[in-house]
Amino acid sequence: MDFVFDRTAEGRAIKNLTVVDDATHEAVAIVPERAMGGLHLTRVLDQLAQTRGLPKAIRTDNGKEFCSRAMLTWAHARGVQLFLIEPGKPNQNAYIESFNGRFRDECLNEHWFTSLRHAQVVIEAWRQEYNDERPKKSLGGLTPAAYAKSLAEKSGELAPDSKALCY
Repeated sequence: MDFVFDRTAEGRAIKNLTVVDDATHEAVAIVPERAMGGLHLTRVLDQLAQTRGLPKAIRTDNGKEFCSRAMLTWAHARGVQLFLIEPGKPNQNAYIESFNGRFRDECLNEHWFTSLRHAQVVIEAWRQEYNDERPKKSLGGLTPAAYAKSLAEKSGELAPDSKALCY
């Protein structure tokens, strides 16, 4: 997980929480908000858990939201491991950094959002297109959504060393 910042046309901040599954390359969620603290972050993760289940681990930077008491309490209570990258070492969370660059280039830089709601609609459409319509060489020519489905069909249970449940 990480955050990517942007602004609406009137200059107000948009803080986008990006959640990506390292194994399937799916953009699990992109949540644009004006602000998001640790408690709000944990509510978003609980909502994701209702549809996707809980991950075994989450990798983030050392941002205050990710290191907050709310986040640490949330992870401990649910048995989710938190892996914090070293400060100044974004390469330790390379896939999310690459994804965020693509998100900025292809979505944020291409749109001038008139409101937060406008941003939410456009960003969700981009996320769905990213997951459902873009085949990736690294996934054998499948889209992230198709690859995730194929993993689920191959076995009802993932191998113990699989990272498919990490986001």
